[in-house]
Amino acid sequence: MASAATAGRAGPRDRVLGRIAARAGSRRSRRNRRRSVRSKQTCDHAHVETEPGIPGRVVLAATPLGNIGDASPRLVELLRTADIVAAEDTRRLRRLTSSLGIEIAGRVVSYFEGNEKDRARELIDEAVGGACIAVVTDAGMPSVSDPGYRIVAEAAARGIAVTALPGPSAVLTALALSGLAVDRFCFEGFLPRKAGERSSRIASLEAEPRTMVFFEAPHRVHAMLEALAAGLGDGRQAAVCRELTKTYEEVKRGTLGELALWSASEMRGEITVVVAGANAEEQRQASGLVDAESWVAAVREREAEGLDRRSAIAEVAKLAGVQRRLVYDAVVHAKGSQP
Repeated sequence: MASAATAGRAGPRDRVLGRIAARAGSRRSRRNRRRSVRSKQTCDHAHVETEPGIPGRVVLAATPLGNIGDASPRLVELLRTADIVAAEDTRRLRRLTSSLGIEIAGRVVSYFEGNEKDRARELIDEAVGGACIAVVTDAGMPSVSDPGYRIVAEAAARGIAVTALPGPSAVLTALALSGLAVDRFCFEGFLPRKAGERSSRIASLEAEPRTMVFFEAPHRVHAMLEALAAGLGDGRQAAVCRELTKTYEEVKRGTLGELALWSASEMRGEITVVVAGANAEEQRQASGLVDAESWVAAVREREAEGLDRRSAIAEVAKLAGVQRRLVYDAVVHAKGSQP
């Protein structure tokens, strides 16, 4: 048995092992400091006013739609250095980082529709403590028909800065490729699955003058296009964009009637549908203001709601696409012909 004096002295082997462990610990410490600095640099470009003493940040980061080459250097750096990466699907995130050849140094947590509300609070608690939180979805920009808006609202309420790393967007890519006017547009997301609810939503868009963008699952796109053709008119121009940025990218342009027929065969992939807005005649037909009698009824309805006659006439004339004088004359004539 070794004496107490011998046990208290470190032998040559122990001293060597101790020096190796010390150097390893020092390297880990330097790596952690560098990662902390990079994480802070990645997040600190958010020029957003925050509560004093709260250094944390939330960064919404756009991910590729399908082509890995669309991942920006800023996205790569954020994924490597963020303290926490909140992902819609952690398995898809791991596939992305594997394709990019990078490792995530921070903690990875799930952040999807089912847990978004509670997880947003948890993540902002971390940000209050100084963490840099990266938020990513399966493809495209968080919050656009994907999880994201709740964490932004929670961050804003608690004085945490939020910024975004812009990048791929199915909405903007489809608009650019559609061949339709995109000076004004609106995003309608997914239409309801039930036929009755879907028809009601489409009816509410009949007079929409802006170009409209929809998402749809491949197995429902045929029924969707048939419903759009029935509700908006089969002659309305549209484009179906499939597998954007991927190997089998396809954009089919035509009328809603033509596209409904074309989509009858089995379709695969991510689908974005772009539909032209209503022209002046379509807006007039949708408003029901097609003759003098309907103009007068519409003016009286607005007057009953508290609008003065001049404003009511101007509004109805604009909706009907006719001169105000015509609506005014119709109202005066109707008043004079009343018993």
